[in-house]
Amino acid sequence: MGQKINPLGFRLGTTQTHHSLWFAQPKQFSMGLQEDAKIRNYIKNNKNKNRKITSSLEGIARIAIQKRINLIQVIIYMGFPNLLIEGQTRGIEELQKNVQKEFNSLNRKLNITITRLKNPYGHPKIIAEYIALQLKNRVSFRKAMKKTIELTEQTDTKGIQIQIAGRIDGKEIARVEWIREGRVPLQTIRAKMDYCSHAIRTIYGILGIKIWVFLKED
Repeated sequence: MGQKINPLGFRLGTTQTHHSLWFAQPKQFSMGLQEDAKIRNYIKNNKNKNRKITSSLEGIARIAIQKRINLIQVIIYMGFPNLLIEGQTRGIEELQKNVQKEFNSLNRKLNITITRLKNPYGHPKIIAEYIALQLKNRVSFRKAMKKTIELTEQTDTKGIQIQIAGRIDGKEIARVEWIREGRVPLQTIRAKMDYCSHAIRTIYGILGIKIWVFLKED
């Protein structure tokens, strides 16, 4: 029986670091984890009345959270930060107020900053969202994967593997299709990998997308 492990957790402490940096007492540790998860989910699934903010929060690669005694620092790494272009700082301030009001963090100041990624299509989360959009628009999965490979080749990545599972193209029997370009050394701990698992709903059911990106080897 094959044993599978998350590539990021497998390399934690060597080539990977935590996305949350803070200290808490043992009794308050679980509350801190739940707070981080709620903040990330709220930002990703923002359903505010302001459509500019909602549409501008697309293309998020990851969200880092750093906590201090009186400050919560949220860093959003985005490939296409339209929030910086359309709303300037006004949009960020409104997002900060909404998040702080949602979680009642009045005793701690909340600060949100947005960092632009140099190579957006070198990050698996953005790649998965791109493939999901193509599949929802009834584009052939093979064409979507090949186009993704072409976009990834323009970045500094060493290799990529894409896997799609489910009722692909509406077939009655679910199957798994995958494609690989370059090297993807999943068993090498010193190889810096990035990984993402993404699910989308289609009229035929749920499709699962997995992306492995080989960045470099230390």
